[in-house]
Amino acid sequence: MGSSGADRSLGIAATALFSFALGILAVVVPILAIAVGYGPVEVGMIVALAAVSQLVTRVFLGLLMRKFPDKTFLVAAAFMIAISCALIVVSHALVVFVVSQLVQGSARALFWTSSQTHAIRTSPSSVKGSTDVNLAAGLGALLGPAIAGYLWQLSASLPLLVAASAASAAILPAALLRKLPVFAPVHSANGIMAEGLWRRRGVDSACWMNAGAGVWRSLLDSYIPIVLALAGQSAIVIGILVSVANSAVLAGSMSASWLRKQGNTTSLITGLLATGVGVAVAGPLAGTAAAVAVALAVSGIGAGILQTVGPAIAADTVCPEERGDALALTGTVRASALFVTPVVMALLVTAVPVAAALATVGVLITLPAAAKGTRRKERPA
Repeated sequence: MGSSGADRSLGIAATALFSFALGILAVVVPILAIAVGYGPVEVGMIVALAAVSQLVTRVFLGLLMRKFPDKTFLVAAAFMIAISCALIVVSHALVVFVVSQLVQGSARALFWTSSQTHAIRTSPSSVKGSTDVNLAAGLGALLGPAIAGYLWQLSASLPLLVAASAASAAILPAALLRKLPVFAPVHSANGIMAEGLWRRRGVDSACWMNAGAGVWRSLLDSYIPIVLALAGQSAIVIGILVSVANSAVLAGSMSASWLRKQGNTTSLITGLLATGVGVAVAGPLAGTAAAVAVALAVSGIGAGILQTVGPAIAADTVCPEERGDALALTGTVRASALFVTPVVMALLVTAVPVAAALATVGVLITLPAAAKGTRRKERPA
C-alpha cells in the first residue's frame, strides 16, 4: 500500500474510533445525569454547553491551522474525548459534568474540521476526502450508541471506560498521519484578504448545506425522539428509527460524488429538499412506524448529501491556502445550527404541538433550496 493509501486508512481508523467514542458519550451523558438526580432542565443546559464550546472553538480554527499542522488537532481531540469520559467516571458533580461537556464540544470542533481538512488535502478530489470522513464517522455513530445501551445495563461506568479506551486508541492512527504544512497567511487570488469568505459564490451554498445538516442532527438528537415517544412508539422502536436515519446518512454520503458532478445548486437543492421534507412529515407520521421510517430515511439521505458535498464545495471554491478558513467557517455554521435549533424548537412548542413545530422547522430547511431554484429558473440562458 502506498503512502497515500496508508494515510487514508489511518484517517478512516482515527475517525471511526473517535466517532464511536463520541456516540457512546452522547448517549450516556444525559442518561447518567438523569440517573444521578439532575432534572431535565439541568440536563438540557449541560448538553447545550458542548454546542457552545464547539462554536467558540471553531471561530479560532482558521487562525490555529495557520500555526499548527492539522494532525496535531486530531491527536489533541482524541485525548480530550478520553478526558471528557474519564471526568464523569470519577465524579458526578455538576461542575464535572460542565467541564466534561465543554471539553467534549471543543474536541468535536477540533476533530471534525481537521479531519475533513486533512482528508481533502490528501485525496484526489475534495468530495472523495469528505466522503471518507463521513462514512467512517457514520460507522462509528451506528455502533457507539447501540453498544452504549448494552453496556449501560451492566454498569454505568463501563460504557464511559470503553469510550475513553476507543478515544485513546484513536490517538495512534492520528499521530501516524502525514504531517502536512500549515496553511500560509496568503491573500486571495484578487489580492483581497479572506474577509467576507461566507459571501463568496460557492462558499455561501456550502454554508447553507452545513446549516441544514446541523439542524437535522440537532433534531435527531432531541425533538425527533420526543415526537416519536409522544406518538406512543416504544423505546426499542425509537432506537430502530433513529438508526434508520443514521444509516440513511451513509447512503447520502455515498451518492455525494455523483451528485457533486451535477453542480453546486443541484446538490444544495436536492440535499435541503430531502432533509426538510423528511423532517416536516416525520411529525404527522410519527404514530405509524413504517411511514415515519421512510420519512427519516429520506431526511437522512438529504443530510448525508449536505454534510458531504457542503465541505467539498467550500474547499473547491477557495484557493488551497484558504481551505482551512473555508472548512472552519462551514463548521462554525453547523455548530451555530446545533445551538440555535433547540432554542427555536423550545419557543415553537410553547405555542404549537411538537409535531407541528417539527413540520415548521422542516419547511424552514427547504427555503434556501426554494430560493436557489427560483434564481436558477430566472437566470437567462
